[in-house]
Amino acid sequence: MQQPPKLLVDLFKAYYNARKNKRKSPDCLAFEMDYEKNLFQLYQEIISNQYVISRSLCFVSFNPVQREIFAGNFRDRIVHHLIYNALSPFFERLFIYDDYSCRLEKGVSLGIRRLDHFIRACSQNYSQNCWILKLDVKGYFMSIDKEILYQKIKYVVDRFSEQLGIDRELLLHLIDLNIFHEPTKHCYIKGVREDWIGLPKTKSLFFTKKRRGLPIGNLTSQLFGNVYLNDFDHFVKDKLRCKYYGRYVDDMVFIHQDKKYLKSLIPQITNYLKKELELEIHPKKIYLQHFTKGISFLGVIVKPYRIYVGQRNKRSFYRQIFKWNKIMEKQKGLITRDQLKTFLSVMNSYLGYFYERSSYKLCDKLIQKDLSLYFRKCICITKGYKKAFVSPLFQDPESVKR
Repeated sequence: MQQPPKLLVDLFKAYYNARKNKRKSPDCLAFEMDYEKNLFQLYQEIISNQYVISRSLCFVSFNPVQREIFAGNFRDRIVHHLIYNALSPFFERLFIYDDYSCRLEKGVSLGIRRLDHFIRACSQNYSQNCWILKLDVKGYFMSIDKEILYQKIKYVVDRFSEQLGIDRELLLHLIDLNIFHEPTKHCYIKGVREDWIGLPKTKSLFFTKKRRGLPIGNLTSQLFGNVYLNDFDHFVKDKLRCKYYGRYVDDMVFIHQDKKYLKSLIPQITNYLKKELELEIHPKKIYLQHFTKGISFLGVIVKPYRIYVGQRNKRSFYRQIFKWNKIMEKQKGLITRDQLKTFLSVMNSYLGYFYERSSYKLCDKLIQKDLSLYFRKCICITKGYKKAFVSPLFQDPESVKR
């Protein structure tokens, strides 16, 4: 039996990756109506260099902060996964360990744990002086120079060309299309003009310079954001000799026993980013303080012996409880099992996150005082507010009707 072309196999893998947690979206449902035919058509377009990126959906998200999002069409997201699957294994060899964002077995939780570990190690378990420097890049994704980015990726593709598992020229063509595509042209706008009020121009693709900026919302943008700062990471570790350093997207933390040393890093980092990457450190987001004062990082506040949940995550949890209380009130205390399942999914995502922080009193107040009494009759919660589940006494109103 003749084996299918490897690119086609890779395309099917990318399709299965792309549809995870997206199967209810309209464009995914439309594609799945005849997904084999659609994948073969996409395959033919790619190998004949006739593939064209579709119009994106642009909207503003307010959770957790105001942010402009460009959501690609589902078939384009398949191509994003194809590119990601081809490149990621090789860049993983090149990234430093303490680059936490959008990587397998990394993420926010590891970033927080590593920062806590760095502070403990540098201060010798809080017994010596230790200082923390935190920086971030002004309008990072909107400031990325596309040509610099493409050359960085091309260098790695050429270096590992014999191990790629996909035609080099074809991969570079797809990467070129992806990087230099301008999603602001002919995009669909979801929402109203007022959604953009308050969003700085440095955080909108509509105001970027020519051949600058990547859309927030694409899988490739997440990978390329790490790629763009990878050489900088090695500059910090190898040239500046900063042992305790970590980065999540463009949020950077540096820990050292010498405050003057950290101060001396700021101009060196500023010059490197400007000269090599055309990036600028945000002048209003430079923090240098003693470890006993605590440091806000990735939604938490890290202090000696404890980690607190930040105000942004607290407000987000409050909003979710308020929203679900309103739903329960509107339905006069009746909720279906499916609705309750969705509620528990939201609730447990917060409880699991808060459980790892010093947040027992906060959870106790939210559950015992702010959460609707109707919900408290429907669910049970484990000791310590670690997890919620459906009460054995809960009766689904739909089943009662039947």
